[in-house]
Amino acid sequence: MLLVFDDCVLDLDRRELSRASGIVATAPKVFDLLVYLAERRERVVSRDDLIDAVWSGRVVSESTLASHINAVRKAVGDDGQQQRVIRTVARKGFRFVAEVREIASLEGAAAPGAESAGSVEVPASAPALPAKPSIAVLPFANLSGDPEQEYLADGVVEDIIAALSQNRWLFVVARNSSFTYKNRAMDVKQVGRELGVRYVLEGSWRKADNRVRITGQLIDATTGAHHWAGRFEGVLGDIFELQDQITETVVGAIAPQLERAEIERARHKPTDSLDAYDYYLRGMARLHHGTKEAIDQALTLFLKAIEFDPDFASAYAMAAWCHCWRKINGWMSDHPQEVAEGIRLARRAVELGKGDAVALTRSAHALGHLADDLPGGIALLDRALVLNPNLAAAWFLGAFLRLWHGETEEAVEHFAHAMRLSPLDPELYRMQAGLAAAHLFMGHFDTASSWAEKALRELPSLLLAAATLAASHALAGRAAQAQHAMDNLRQLDPRLRLSSLADWLPIRRRENVITLVDGLRRAGLRE
Repeated sequence: MLLVFDDCVLDLDRRELSRASGIVATAPKVFDLLVYLAERRERVVSRDDLIDAVWSGRVVSESTLASHINAVRKAVGDDGQQQRVIRTVARKGFRFVAEVREIASLEGAAAPGAESAGSVEVPASAPALPAKPSIAVLPFANLSGDPEQEYLADGVVEDIIAALSQNRWLFVVARNSSFTYKNRAMDVKQVGRELGVRYVLEGSWRKADNRVRITGQLIDATTGAHHWAGRFEGVLGDIFELQDQITETVVGAIAPQLERAEIERARHKPTDSLDAYDYYLRGMARLHHGTKEAIDQALTLFLKAIEFDPDFASAYAMAAWCHCWRKINGWMSDHPQEVAEGIRLARRAVELGKGDAVALTRSAHALGHLADDLPGGIALLDRALVLNPNLAAAWFLGAFLRLWHGETEEAVEHFAHAMRLSPLDPELYRMQAGLAAAHLFMGHFDTASSWAEKALRELPSLLLAAATLAASHALAGRAAQAQHAMDNLRQLDPRLRLSSLADWLPIRRRENVITLVDGLRRAGLRE
């Protein structure tokens, strides 16, 4: 008997697990655990059930069971965050959630997906949508009339697929599957059904003389709704540089759109059918608003996600980051307790999410602020950028830590790059506030006040932007504007004093501290 799910095949007769085109080595207990879960996929299996069946009722520690569950997930290409195949049900146990097809095995036949799979007939059926957002990038249509340009268009699509695959929260169909639709006119709804994805990115490539124009559109394959359409033009000089520019532009544009679409989908789900990822998405929606009330709500939702999935690294990181944001805006009521809790959550996120760029990004920034560990936070953010160089949040939160560390010019470059990656980002006001502070330290007071005003228009309660505006107006000699900005700053945080600035922001370069203190003193902030 063969059990076929996702890109995996369990051969019960041979006791073999195949994934993609190869055999996956599995320990006997790991194989038995996987088979037991797959055969009882219609129900939640308790920890006691697993121990009785796989370990014959022997005493087994929680850590042993957890390590075997993790090994099963790794073997099938799953993990505790995705839970695409095996879902943790809080306080109940585990359930095998991938769609399974049962096939009678043929003696001597290879498993489906292997090189000699032709001898096994796999019935065609639409794969189930993964628990996390899923996308297929179709080959771009070559409208140039020049067959020689085909390889250029294909190269761009391959780069986009590779870049999107660096987002662990996103399920991306492999190039070999999406390219089966090359030169075929297909309805995106049909593509979505056949590939088991919610979203499809399609586009076209046109070349005239030495210029290239690429258009793309992101479509919800379940409804046909358009979420994004964009166009990129460039000069066909260094083709690899051009492909990198196109990839960065497209990925930077559609990643926030995918998150928005998923947030909207989670928002409309009934509360009695929410899982860890839905709570996480709802938390992200509140976090982007940035207000005290929204952050309080976001923290509750992230903690709910953790309750449903105790291994959800990004949920820990976002919860830690909520505490960090409360500190930055002067909203902490029990400062020592909240700082300690934020540090605990951030360190747990790093422990669980060593390969998760989102988890590393938010927890690194939180540790930089809450644990006063700027070098450690910068190192974690650099690791996040290695994992996903197109993650705008990693660029701008890394810019903040570099700014406080004294690397002002490099911070400006990082802020600017984040804004190029994601020009319509829901956290754009944070980038604007960071640029305002950087230009203040550089003595560009007019530029600093301009960026601060932009940030405050988006989020009037942003304390950093309010302080930067007051200081930059005062240092530029604009006394009336400085007084008005200081009045606003006092309303936002009546407790802020010159003597408490060191506890508020971890600024390391002495000249930058002097600039901020001098500006706020001139604006009227008390000692």
